[in-house]
Amino acid sequence: MPELLLELLSEEIPARMQARAAEDLKRLVTEKLKEAGLEFTSAAAYATPRRLALVVDGLPLAQPDVTEEKRGPRVGAPDQAIQGFLKGAGLTTLDQCEKRDTGKGEFWFANIKKVGLQTKDILGRVIVDVLVGFPWPKTMSWGYSKFRWTRPLKSVIAVFDGQVVAAPGRSIAIGNVKAEVIPGQIADTELYLQFGRETVGHRFLDSKPFTVASFADYRARLLNARVILDPAGRRAAIEEQAKRLANAEGLSVKPDEPLIEEVTGLVEWPVVLMGRIDQAFMDIPPEVLTTTMRTNQKYFSLLDKDGRLAPRFLVVANMETADKGKAIVTGNERVLRARLSDAKFFWDQDRRVKLEERVPALKDIVFHAQLGTVADKVARIQTLAAAIASQIPGADVDQVRSAALLAKADLTSGMVGEFPELQGIMGGYYAICEGEKKAVADAIAEHYAPLGPNDRCPTSPVSVAVALADKIDSLVGFFSIGEKPTGSKDPFALRRATLGAIRLILENRLRLRLREVIRESDAIYAEQPAGVRGFSQDELLNFFADRLKVALREKGVRHDLISAVFALGGEDDLVRLLARVDALKLFLESEDGANLLTAYKRASNIVRIEEKKDGRVYNGAADMTLLREPEEKALVAALTANSTTIEASLHQEDFAVAMSAMARLRSSVDAFFDKVTVNCEEPELRANRLRLLSQIRSTLGRVADFSQIEG
Repeated sequence: MPELLLELLSEEIPARMQARAAEDLKRLVTEKLKEAGLEFTSAAAYATPRRLALVVDGLPLAQPDVTEEKRGPRVGAPDQAIQGFLKGAGLTTLDQCEKRDTGKGEFWFANIKKVGLQTKDILGRVIVDVLVGFPWPKTMSWGYSKFRWTRPLKSVIAVFDGQVVAAPGRSIAIGNVKAEVIPGQIADTELYLQFGRETVGHRFLDSKPFTVASFADYRARLLNARVILDPAGRRAAIEEQAKRLANAEGLSVKPDEPLIEEVTGLVEWPVVLMGRIDQAFMDIPPEVLTTTMRTNQKYFSLLDKDGRLAPRFLVVANMETADKGKAIVTGNERVLRARLSDAKFFWDQDRRVKLEERVPALKDIVFHAQLGTVADKVARIQTLAAAIASQIPGADVDQVRSAALLAKADLTSGMVGEFPELQGIMGGYYAICEGEKKAVADAIAEHYAPLGPNDRCPTSPVSVAVALADKIDSLVGFFSIGEKPTGSKDPFALRRATLGAIRLILENRLRLRLREVIRESDAIYAEQPAGVRGFSQDELLNFFADRLKVALREKGVRHDLISAVFALGGEDDLVRLLARVDALKLFLESEDGANLLTAYKRASNIVRIEEKKDGRVYNGAADMTLLREPEEKALVAALTANSTTIEASLHQEDFAVAMSAMARLRSSVDAFFDKVTVNCEEPELRANRLRLLSQIRSTLGRVADFSQIEG
């Protein structure tokens, strides 16, 4: 079946925009094709630094014909109404219509057949609409045109079934040539784009124009012209060449997913080359070397067999040269040498000033207008970290205080001024050079961690205390001034801070009373200058609960189970909460658990409905003298016996035993519902049985709020 080939050739598209742009091109075109009634079998989009391409296969040659039924006037209506109906339907006589009884009289009906348009006549407008409404994050205009694109658009290939798609008249103003000024109108100068079948290959290696007839022809000719159209193909070429060069030197490529994604979007014909790092720079911390290379030059770092940074780098060029890339490598080595000379200068200069001497300068750095300076934050972190340390086994309070005091000091260093992403890390190196204890240096280096789900989580007690204090301080502070995340907006990365705090607690199994830590942080803020108001600690705890659901959802834990435990109130020990959730999950996966959940909801619904109807609450223990049926007595006995076991198990945090005790209630609860009529005729007996149902609810409610559980 016919295919549509579309290519949008432009100047270099920023690498970060390419993947999204390809997806948008595919989405917008296919949506408009479907709106036009044009079905297709497949669609695929591609992006290179200079072009977006789309192929849609299996399109029909024309829209399907459709028949539309139109109801006219009543039979016997005035001739004027009849003639108006016929004209609107495109008919001449009533013989072309049919009479039909609708139950409200006889009416004339016309069946109007609409012949579908040719696909080639529809595509021009589809393409123009997509171009005009394309959702680039940033756009520009150029020349005399009003048309906007992310970079100057050079040409458009639009070929359907082997033929060029006709642009729909004067469609898009684009380019540098002045068009005729229409008399009587404002002199807007415009040139109108036309579609074609001609494109060019690699800008440097093969820039001769060529024409294409189909997508297969297009892709093959591009490859001959040194352009790999598919990003996956370019990435595979980079990885294969990089691995081959590294293996030849007994090295391995340092994994860097964001960098390879970016570099793939910078080249159309990747050629990987290896350069050398001067040995004089190898005493600089490896994070500085890798950051300099990846941030400024887009180089890949290499590791030796022991995992240490090797004095080599990989650069991905966009062209082949007669000297096999020697001049390119030499030029990049020269540029890197200059970059690393600056880094070495900062490294040498920064070590001349001790971290402790840098602390006073933090008073000149504003953390937030309402939360004070970075020096104020450091003072808060010191106090809070010391309080947290008392709840972390092995955390030396003096070391925690020292680490908290020095944690932000590297913000005044030249290296962090040049590379902000190295804050904390450089402080750790400077601390080691100054002879600080390893635990203190590690805590300084790690206090921002974990920064994301793939970032390593600190495990050293001192590091955990300082990192947790830093995050809790930020959360309490920003919640206090009303700067909470809303929707997709989170300018102060509070969601990330919360997830980091959750990982610190759970992965280190800290038996931390989160509410007490939040209360302590709030009290520390209260001692500082005005500008911070009180806030709802429950609101922040609920925010933690929401983030915990997100963190555990990826591990297959149901969010409603977390809600069921949180709803009990007072549970702020995340380790214990997770143990409850795990036990509850296993319990509900059993037959007894599932049936008991059904019984709980049945009991709760009955009690809720009757309490609303009667205008009273049925709490308290059932009256033993009003128990008539054997099943009532058996249920009371089971509730009494197992309640004691459940209470003791919960106190000992043996949640598996508590769930086991709940499971033993199943047979008694089932028998009660099978044999006992709750809403009986005798008021006292009915009230007593409702209290018994309420007792089922309260007994199970000690473990979790089962009303929060779905299903």
